[in-house]
Amino acid sequence: METALNIGEPWMWAVFIVFVLVMLAVDLFLVGGNKAHKVSFKEAAAWSLVWFGLAMLFNLGLWWYLKGSYGSEIAETKAMEFLTGYLIEKSLAVDNIFVFLMIFGFFAVPAEYQRRVLIYGVIGAIVMRAIMILAGAWLIQEFHWILYLFGAFLVVTGIKMLIFAEAEPDLGRNPLLNWLKGRMRLTPDYRGEKFWVVENGVRMFTPLFLVLIMIELSDLVFAVDSIPAIFAITTDPFIVFTSNIFAILGLRAMYFMLAGVADRFHLLKYGLAMVLVFVGVKMLIVDFYKIPIGLSLGIVGLIIATFMFTSLWVTRKQPGVRE
Repeated sequence: METALNIGEPWMWAVFIVFVLVMLAVDLFLVGGNKAHKVSFKEAAAWSLVWFGLAMLFNLGLWWYLKGSYGSEIAETKAMEFLTGYLIEKSLAVDNIFVFLMIFGFFAVPAEYQRRVLIYGVIGAIVMRAIMILAGAWLIQEFHWILYLFGAFLVVTGIKMLIFAEAEPDLGRNPLLNWLKGRMRLTPDYRGEKFWVVENGVRMFTPLFLVLIMIELSDLVFAVDSIPAIFAITTDPFIVFTSNIFAILGLRAMYFMLAGVADRFHLLKYGLAMVLVFVGVKMLIVDFYKIPIGLSLGIVGLIIATFMFTSLWVTRKQPGVRE
């Protein structure tokens, strides 16, 4: 939105997609992805740093390439758009984690089985967001007024989050979940990491399959919030896609890193709600005043940092993190 230039060339899309596929394969097959195990805080923190480092290296490489191809001004603008979009998407992903914890707790999923569900959850989230980003970019290009619709939606969503931040959804009354339970053959307990098994010639789904459906559904719901949010920063499909996907790739590691200390960040929901309101307002006033991208980054960072440290201060007497 700060600049109308769309930088994504076919080779750039191809290279990035190959990179994502390679990293998913590494996660699935080379780093314990095919072995049931409980992910420790140390392992999750290490992978969180890896994903963050890769995102920053990508942004640095993007800046270097754009500086040589388009000049310093475009390079700095696009790099700042990526960083701001990444921060917003990473922040909003924290709300996903609270929901994931609720789902795993409701189904009493053993810690060693959660990893596989989240791997497929990440893959599903990538596919859904790719479709929604391309559709959103086309809609904005064809119908500029839809920005106002996105902005109003984000403001309303943020206000609802502020009002209902402490409300706990009751999964036991979820109509989709109850509908699935009434129409699927389910095993009474888990069968390792399997989503289904064949017993006496009949295919039976395990409770883990229901967990996967609820995780994918929550990903879809959060994508509806997060995709419009990043379009408030930039309408460049390549920047929107890459910043969003980098945030999603690190979601699983961030979940296991925060799972044991989620209660310490309970006030962060209010900060995330305020971020949504801010980006919604930014979108609503875009034709009257364009908030500089650097200022947007500073405001979002300040909101998140304030509520993060406030949460830690309020809960400082809670026991520490244990592996």
